[in-house]
Amino acid sequence: MARADKDAAIAELKDEFQSSSGAVLTEYRGLTVAQVSELRGNLGETARFRVVKNTLTKRAADEAGVDEQFRDLLEGPTAIAFVRGDVVEAAKGLRDFAKANPLLVIKGGFIDGKSMSAADVTKLADLESREVLLAKLAGAMKGSLSNAAALFNALPTQTAQLAEALRAKREAAGESADAPVGDTAEASAE
Repeated sequence: MARADKDAAIAELKDEFQSSSGAVLTEYRGLTVAQVSELRGNLGETARFRVVKNTLTKRAADEAGVDEQFRDLLEGPTAIAFVRGDVVEAAKGLRDFAKANPLLVIKGGFIDGKSMSAADVTKLADLESREVLLAKLAGAMKGSLSNAAALFNALPTQTAQLAEALRAKREAAGESADAPVGDTAEASAE
């Protein structure tokens, strides 16, 4: 590869590292071109799956400031899924494809500059999607707001019920309902 081509490839990989929200490294040894194409199709717009040269990727990772542990994963034939959308969705796509095609091995990855092991990527894939988690959060917040609204509505109602109970008690005791509370204490003292 010519020097200019290497520099261009490194610059492109560096840009991928900096513009993506995460990356997952895989070993693709034994997969056919058709299987790799199928994987790319399954990932869709969420991730870009690229077969990379380890030496160029290590240099690009250094320039991008990626964690040292991530660079240690660059051994053997490597492909990287650069994630641009929901990292959980991309991790699920890779995990599901690896289950169906055991030749795809997830090595690890990074999210927001922090490296992850293969087990961490699998745990990430077990999470629910971002939309589901946001919906659950919104439901919990709505429940809290409903409880607060009920509490605020209950205060005036309880105050009115307390005033009515006090009035009924005073009538039962033979006091005038119109007399102020202080006047009844003076009248009973006389």
